[in-house]
Amino acid sequence: MLTVLRTTWPLLLGILLLMVGNGMQGTLLGIRGNIEGISTTQMSVVMAAYFGGFLLGSRVVPGMIQKVGHVRVFAALASLISSLLILYAVAPHWIAWSVMRLLIGFCFSGVYITSESWLNASTSNESRGQAMSAYMIVQMLGIVSAQLLMNTADPAGYLLFVIPSVLVSLSFLPILLSTQPAPQFATMKRMTFGKLFQVSPLGCVGIFLMGGVFSALFGMASVWGSSKGLTVTEISAFVAAIYAGGLVLQYPIGWLSDHSDRRMIVLGLAVLGCVTSLATFVLDPGIWGLLLAAALVGGVSNPIYSVLLAYTNDFLEASDMAAASAGLLFINGVGAMTGPLITGWVMSVMGPDGFWIYIGLLLVILAAYTGWRRTRRAAPAQDQNFAVIAPSATPVAVEAALENAGSDDSGKS
Repeated sequence: MLTVLRTTWPLLLGILLLMVGNGMQGTLLGIRGNIEGISTTQMSVVMAAYFGGFLLGSRVVPGMIQKVGHVRVFAALASLISSLLILYAVAPHWIAWSVMRLLIGFCFSGVYITSESWLNASTSNESRGQAMSAYMIVQMLGIVSAQLLMNTADPAGYLLFVIPSVLVSLSFLPILLSTQPAPQFATMKRMTFGKLFQVSPLGCVGIFLMGGVFSALFGMASVWGSSKGLTVTEISAFVAAIYAGGLVLQYPIGWLSDHSDRRMIVLGLAVLGCVTSLATFVLDPGIWGLLLAAALVGGVSNPIYSVLLAYTNDFLEASDMAAASAGLLFINGVGAMTGPLITGWVMSVMGPDGFWIYIGLLLVILAAYTGWRRTRRAAPAQDQNFAVIAPSATPVAVEAALENAGSDDSGKS
């Protein structure tokens, strides 16, 4: 791991700064929206726009890279991100924010694809697994660190919009000045959704549901906290707990999934997340109870996503895994777009704690469907090792992580 860090630290540093900037803007908008008097329903549209842009970018940016190259695409998208982060404070209106969030989602998708391609190309086959693990850890640490910076200034002012803009601008330096040449980029082959559902109905349905859970947690947590009257410190701690839980539990859950029926892991995690969500709704605990609930729900949501990807790949030949994963990422993106919209509607009807009802309901559906699927099909031979993959990862990172998981597995046999 030390060797990997010595050779890839400029890229990882750039990615860390990117994640800090992106993590700040999501939390900040939820808090600032409440200050500006923007309704929960309107904020749900703002938050959903990011995932729509991210999904669009994952489909369009690879073609842009092939036409004009990594460096030009990266520089253009980077400049737009820095500008948009400042403009949030200039135009505090939900329609303007929605357009900007759509553009920022598109740009971040392209920036992630470019930086992940560079990281993937800068490591050897032997060290790629460690590099991708470091990448996923850096992603989580960046978002957690972003919540600490939320407490450095008044969210009603301009400084908290300036900080992520500067951090994102600085993140491009280590990436663009890297001595590693820009990699060749090839678009992935695609698998039809009909064939993908035939391969793994649970994978398709589960990934769609988890897209809704993840986008509610990532997009609406700060909106919920503002509606509940939490302080900026409490909201930032709540969001940080979501990602800290995912960071801590990814690896032990991954180990369990490689040594047992993955569907039982998904079922158990979904039940735990559901019970936690509904208990939080009923009991309305204090801040420490909320932080524990955030850590538990975040701690099960991130691993479920990775377990479902691994489960789907257990039914596939190695040559089809990248295409299937790209399809699952698209399904996840569609679920993510609907998540904030439905969460906002539920919160407007039931009050702020409809946030927990929505997440709990999705996890109930996942648990029920997983239990039913266990009666319809025998467990597959687990030829694919668990790979730690964030729900926000692009096809580039997913393909690299799956290749490494497959190579690790072949090395054991």
